[in-house]
Amino acid sequence: MAERNNTKDMRSALKWAGGKKKLVDDIKGLLPLKNKKRLIEPFVGGGSVFLNMEFDEYLLVDMNKDLINLFNIMKNDSSKFITEAEHFFQSHYNIPEQYYELRKKFNASADPFYRSLIFLYMNRHGYNGLCRYNKSGGYNVPFGRYKKPYFPKAELEFFAEKSQRAEFMQGDFDVAFSQAEIGDVIYCDPPYSPINRTSNFTSYAGNTFDDEEQIRLVKCAETVRKEGIPTLISNHDLKFTREIYNGANKLSTLKVRRSISRKGQGRIKVGELMALYK
Repeated sequence: MAERNNTKDMRSALKWAGGKKKLVDDIKGLLPLKNKKRLIEPFVGGGSVFLNMEFDEYLLVDMNKDLINLFNIMKNDSSKFITEAEHFFQSHYNIPEQYYELRKKFNASADPFYRSLIFLYMNRHGYNGLCRYNKSGGYNVPFGRYKKPYFPKAELEFFAEKSQRAEFMQGDFDVAFSQAEIGDVIYCDPPYSPINRTSNFTSYAGNTFDDEEQIRLVKCAETVRKEGIPTLISNHDLKFTREIYNGANKLSTLKVRRSISRKGQGRIKVGELMALYK
């Protein structure tokens, strides 16, 4: 069915760099939604687009295993998870010693439920909502020093309800494209190509997302376009991205305010490019 207009305005339970909540209306306006039953997101991230767009079904994929574990636990065992997660938002957990001890236990644990609890805790207590791993796969975001981290109970409950219509999968983005069918629409929010081309900020869930990966994503979009399945890709508006998206049916530009930096001068407006393949 086509996109309905009664979607609740809901934040993600997670802080997520590059989250698209403020751009949902722009994304809705660019995606061809008529007669589309399922939204596919090969880079679901914090889930803001999924949470604020209404479809019969969703296929939501991400390389981050901890993220997908959390989402599946919220889908299947939300009541227990929310009760236990709230425990970690008491004041005595909001100190560096506790944070680093829990981070250490998280990195040593293989239990999906425990890792999901601490993943949410670190997301809300860690520095600037970053999600970062070292080369060994260890979570290494430092303590954030917030006065009183917010426990996103309402957001978790909303997510749990809506996730009953979603399938969450951990894997490369081509997993999502390989399952696309007529009646689907795909929105891609990949790690952005760096504004400074000498920048090294291309790490994604412990993997490198470089120029070759950006080009491989375009090829996936071009492949499903031949099958009648539309794809919208977001990225920085750069010479490189305009070159690789030159085969898109439509290019649109937006100005968005980035807020990764805590410093006001770090929150500058940069060009956002949306490439539609249909």
